[in-house]
Amino acid sequence: MKSVTVLAYGAGNVASVQFALERLGAAVRLTSDPVDVAEAERLILPGVGQAGYAMARLDELGLTEAVRAFPRPLLGVCLGQQLLFADSEEGGGTPLLDLIPGRVRKLEPGPRLPVPHMGWSRLDVTREDPLLEGIGGDAWAYFVHGFVCPDSPATLARADYGGVVPAVVRQANRWGCQFHPERSAKAGARILKNFLELTA
Repeated sequence: MKSVTVLAYGAGNVASVQFALERLGAAVRLTSDPVDVAEAERLILPGVGQAGYAMARLDELGLTEAVRAFPRPLLGVCLGQQLLFADSEEGGGTPLLDLIPGRVRKLEPGPRLPVPHMGWSRLDVTREDPLLEGIGGDAWAYFVHGFVCPDSPATLARADYGGVVPAVVRQANRWGCQFHPERSAKAGARILKNFLELTA
């Protein structure tokens, strides 16, 4: 049975992530303890809401450095992907985990496209990666976000919302999904399954 640790730090939709992983047969540990993080086989950083609040919670719980130092597979989900980057313009400027270069900016879609981006968008895989094995051109994912990561060499897949939305990113042992894989039906389940297969 694959083991995965999910950070329960008061800024994420932990229950739905947990249930999605358990449906795949994973042994899930929820934690806010830096010691558990250091010992984890693989780690998921969920996130909803504001980047400043999420970073404050990580700091308060002593998790910021534990996440930065984590040497095995790490997956940021939704806001959790954004937290992997250097900083965000949200709230007038918020320092983030600085694990991937670049600044998170407010989403500026095309005409008649509302913010936040809420709903299903097709994934366009641009680089092969073990996390995206089995994800083809017919894959759709469920997004809810008002800020967007920079399109950079870290981008593995994009979505189109009147402009480029980096939907999946990777830097070394750190991956991110801007969408919610736990709510993204078949494609999301496959991505989570692939994550459970990743090793250091």
